[in-house]
Amino acid sequence: MTALTHAPTPQIRLYQDWLAQQHGLRFNSYEDLHRWSVSHLADFWRSIWDYYQLQSPVALAKGAKVLSDDAMPDTQWFSGMQVSLPRQLLRHVQAADAAGLPAIVSDNECGEVREMPWPELQRQVASVAIALRKLGVQRGDRVAAYMPNIPETVVAMLACTSIGAVWSLCAPDMGVAAVVDRFKQIEPKVLIAVDGVYYGGKPLDRSTVVQSLLAELPSVQKRIVISTPYAASPVADSHSWQWATAQDAQAIAAFEPEWLPFDHPIWIVYSSGTTGLPKPIVHGTGGILLALHVAGLHNDLGASYGDNNRNERFHWYSSTGWVMWNIQASGLLFGTTITIFDGHPAGSSSQPDWGVLWRFAAKHRTTIFGAGAAYYSNCMKAGLDIAAIAGLQQVRTLGSTGSPLAPEVQRWGSAQLQAAGAGEVFWCNISGGTDFCGAFIGGNRELPQAPGRMQCRWLGHAVEAWNEHGQPVLGEVGELVCVKPIPSMPLYFWNDPGKRRYLDSYFDHWPGIWRHGDWIQVDSDGSCIIYGRSDATINRQGLRMGTSEIYNAVEALPQVQDSMVVDLEYLGKDSYMPLFVVLRDGLVLNDTLKADISQAIRTALSPRFVPDAILQVAEIPRTLTGKKLELPIKKLLLGQPASKVLNPETMANPGCLNWYEAFAQRHLAALANT
Repeated sequence: MTALTHAPTPQIRLYQDWLAQQHGLRFNSYEDLHRWSVSHLADFWRSIWDYYQLQSPVALAKGAKVLSDDAMPDTQWFSGMQVSLPRQLLRHVQAADAAGLPAIVSDNECGEVREMPWPELQRQVASVAIALRKLGVQRGDRVAAYMPNIPETVVAMLACTSIGAVWSLCAPDMGVAAVVDRFKQIEPKVLIAVDGVYYGGKPLDRSTVVQSLLAELPSVQKRIVISTPYAASPVADSHSWQWATAQDAQAIAAFEPEWLPFDHPIWIVYSSGTTGLPKPIVHGTGGILLALHVAGLHNDLGASYGDNNRNERFHWYSSTGWVMWNIQASGLLFGTTITIFDGHPAGSSSQPDWGVLWRFAAKHRTTIFGAGAAYYSNCMKAGLDIAAIAGLQQVRTLGSTGSPLAPEVQRWGSAQLQAAGAGEVFWCNISGGTDFCGAFIGGNRELPQAPGRMQCRWLGHAVEAWNEHGQPVLGEVGELVCVKPIPSMPLYFWNDPGKRRYLDSYFDHWPGIWRHGDWIQVDSDGSCIIYGRSDATINRQGLRMGTSEIYNAVEALPQVQDSMVVDLEYLGKDSYMPLFVVLRDGLVLNDTLKADISQAIRTALSPRFVPDAILQVAEIPRTLTGKKLELPIKKLLLGQPASKVLNPETMANPGCLNWYEAFAQRHLAALANT
């Protein structure tokens, strides 16, 4: 385990130097710093406010109360203060533009590159904000967007928040029912949509989808449509994006984003929606601003200009339906150039080319490259030679999230980037959630790296592993809990009287303690391992094991492309644990390969975790963000109706469900006869 030294001064080191200079606070280790941050919450979060110079029309008094108390979930933060995400972000316009740096560099499958300068970003945000006001949007109104990962989406989000409207976004790869399930709950006044996309090597009409959405969303009074060559027909009674971005020049020059109360809603994001209606999670403006700045410390994200010589370009591949899009867009807060890609990460699913994003990163001189863990695994399994792609030597950080990253994948990625001339690469592996738009566990460029582990708990996040008795444990697998509040915890769920759904989602198990639903192991050095969802954990003969450990063992075999395991417990009957595997093209599961898979699990883990059955499948069911649908498939195999536990509209590959439903029927019929 070695710490990285070749990069510019890490942001987290600059912050600690500031703490020493301004407050006389010096720490012997990161664990000491973290301990201070969670035992002195008010001092820590005040330090983030001061260090990043959060703007407010009223100065934060020296002795001002930062939080009401430590009780969750109703903690009040920075009462009386006002903030603005667009103001905080657009303060970089003059300096970044003087340095000749763009705000946004965008590209797509067709190779259409656009650069948006900082002054143009500011101009368009003001213009669209003025247009929204003309359409009747007032503070607190919801503006829904059905848009891909293009600069217009960033502009629309910032315009919304500039006037105190509440932003909510769904991706055009989501079906009508899934979008309606989300937007109908929040009753948007305006819909901003694209009428077509080019994705996976194909032009796709979205005008008919937009018309269907409008028919299902009676609250929508006005609509703005971005026209593309891919639409089958125009969307009736709509304003054009060109109109929205071409408001009066004098009004644009005079426009200033509104100051908003610290706890004013900024956006509504959604749970994965695998069962029931998705949870419409409302985040507060101030809490999000603070969370994003802490993310900058841990992701080592800084300005593209200035004294630290970073020339930063930040990319995190994401669908606009995933909270990582919010993180990507918010990179602008630091004066960073964001590089965004609109399209399929491998060009297409039928003939995947896993070099697409790497060539994009090389072309646009990306320094921080992030993606879901499954993406890196796919690159490795496809035998991608990243080292052969010229121009990647500037990459200094690889980010991973969405699911645990297998150790062998991290080692492979490091070796590939080093061979490409990038030197030692910092892996910023994070684990958090849409729920609070941040991470509980993440990276620190100054700490040693060990594949399969996450380096530390985020500052200000009092994360612990608890056993079944509600006691914190070290070196053991336990429930991931957060025992003290953080500013970006949800304000509430939309239309949730008495906060019933909110309380049931996070505080039902231990009142006053946030239970996240993951298995975690925290070790004495502060490093952590995430073992997957706690409700999908394997429990064999009293020994618990996260599903990710089984996947690490199984997917290390060259024959296995993907896998999923579930543990089924039946009252009065033996448990049953099937393992589903996707094999490389042309391979058929036989007794020899079954024995190899079983031996891999037996060797890496324990004979207890050898599955009861190994079955070859064409695909593993996944959400749109790449997560394996372990729990819904588990419920299906336990006898719950597919319509109650699975939502095809939220899946990346709903076509595979027929096989699992048929298997569930056969399995349950056989079980009934035993």
